[in-house]
Amino acid sequence: MPIAACPYNRRFTLSGAPGARSGLTMNDFLHKLPEFIGHHVALSALFVILLLALIVMQISTLFSKVRELTPAGLTALINRDNPLLIDLSAQADFEKMHVPGAKHVAMSQFDPEKKELAEAKSLPVVVMDKDGRGNSAKAAQRLLKAGFEKVHTLGGGVLAWHSAQLPVAKGNK
Repeated sequence: MPIAACPYNRRFTLSGAPGARSGLTMNDFLHKLPEFIGHHVALSALFVILLLALIVMQISTLFSKVRELTPAGLTALINRDNPLLIDLSAQADFEKMHVPGAKHVAMSQFDPEKKELAEAKSLPVVVMDKDGRGNSAKAAQRLLKAGFEKVHTLGGGVLAWHSAQLPVAKGNK
């Protein structure tokens, strides 16, 4: 087979268009890669570390028992299963806006072993906070350890719910 007929041996220009005569072939690239790595050890090591971190994060997300819901996913879950909604936002944030039907619980008072929560072990439970970066993941892990089976978090928190233009409640209820 002539070299030009091999689909992996195409030439690319800076614009990425195949067929131009200037540029590197894939074979040239693979031969120069060890030289590049040798000259840029720190950059190459950083790339490998970031790549491994990304892979580990994706694998841990894949095997996690806690599922992160989008606002649309939470809407579907509410319509289908009537889950228990727990909002761990600060009291002032909860009063400004929260998902309708959510119960406010301060993280300092969050206890999965409480009688009211223990009765809901068979229900789906959705834990949320203001922006999805706070305590919801920690609380979800605590619920799993306490024996809850269907535990979810709201990705992006109440702000994502509001950004999706879904209805919000205000006040203490």
